[in-house]
Amino acid sequence: MSFPVKRRATYEDLLLVPDRLVAQIIDGELITSPRPAPRHARASSRLGGVLDGPFDRGAAGPGGWIILDEPELHLRSDVLVPDLAGWRRERMPRLPDADYFELAPDWVCEVLSPSTEADDRVGKMPIYAREGVQDAWLINPIGQTVEVLRLQGSSWLVVATQRGQQTVRVEPFDAIEIDIGTLWAD
Repeated sequence: MSFPVKRRATYEDLLLVPDRLVAQIIDGELITSPRPAPRHARASSRLGGVLDGPFDRGAAGPGGWIILDEPELHLRSDVLVPDLAGWRRERMPRLPDADYFELAPDWVCEVLSPSTEADDRVGKMPIYAREGVQDAWLINPIGQTVEVLRLQGSSWLVVATQRGQQTVRVEPFDAIEIDIGTLWAD
């Protein structure tokens, strides 16, 4: 008895997905999800806004980063789209002239939703670890939590979990205080 072999998704498969969906290739499987819901988009947008001035532009902060919303990452055969990603300028001094990034970021942020949490945690986090991403944040706007993870060897270590309306310093952006309550505010 033979079973059909499932073929690995290709970038061409990804390009056929309608624009109203986010498409990624995780471990050879084409994964699609709807565009982020308002609460999800709000948390991601606000965090990007908080980090942009002090870290990307160096305004009232140390600078030294390139922070981007939803960059397309081509990491070996995987194509991932984190909600936010950051590269230290010493590793990526300027943006490449390409439609996607082959250099893994130094930091990623995934904003969790009920429809994407399993893919983010189980599918994408091991790939980020494999590629040497040093820091990751998992933000849950419904539960109002921020999990801060650091790569240790090939595994993720939870450095901190913050909740609610706190003002915190979290690595790798601990040079400034972040009011995480603004991430869930209306």
